[in-house]
Amino acid sequence: MTGSTRSDRIQVGGRIDQQRIAAAVRELLSAIGEDPDGDAFAETPRRVAESYAEFFAGVGVDPMSHLRDTMPIGEASGELVLLRDISLRSVCEHHLLPFRGRVHVAYRPGRRVAGLGSIPRVVETLAARPQLQERLGEQIAETLETGLGAEGVLVVIEASHGCVSDRGAQQAEARVISMASRGAFAQPLERAEVLALLKASDPARNGQ
Repeated sequence: MTGSTRSDRIQVGGRIDQQRIAAAVRELLSAIGEDPDGDAFAETPRRVAESYAEFFAGVGVDPMSHLRDTMPIGEASGELVLLRDISLRSVCEHHLLPFRGRVHVAYRPGRRVAGLGSIPRVVETLAARPQLQERLGEQIAETLETGLGAEGVLVVIEASHGCVSDRGAQQAEARVISMASRGAFAQPLERAEVLALLKASDPARNGQ
């Protein structure tokens, strides 16, 4: 995926009207007392519109489309698949400020597994829309459970939020950790085993 932008990797749904975004940015600049026709802001509306087209490229895109090419494994294996440290960038729907962090996904396959590149694409698609962190985790878990027929899914998200670090409380070091579980991993003992593995595999914890 090197060299491609997030909007390249997501099949854009075509619902983003960049001209309207640019017009709204001009109005915003006027509203804060700046001249949108001044030299400093001549290209700002276009740049913001292009940025928003990337930030919200997942609007109207079905994340299940990334799970069409699954691979059969015969009888349910019961083995755990853990993919950690998936990069996350999304935009909070409350203030339209970014939140960034990482996503850890674990699932217990049923009769099919996903290509490992498919899971980050599911995360990217669901993140590339106005979001809440808690909802994002639930949507990722639901997509993987349904799309793979997984016996269990656990999604852990760690993120820092612009609406906490850059305004209001202004807590730059604060991070939000959320968890969503489905199937077998909704059971406390099963979930605890996955969380223990996640902790044990943390590169920072192991000095890597």
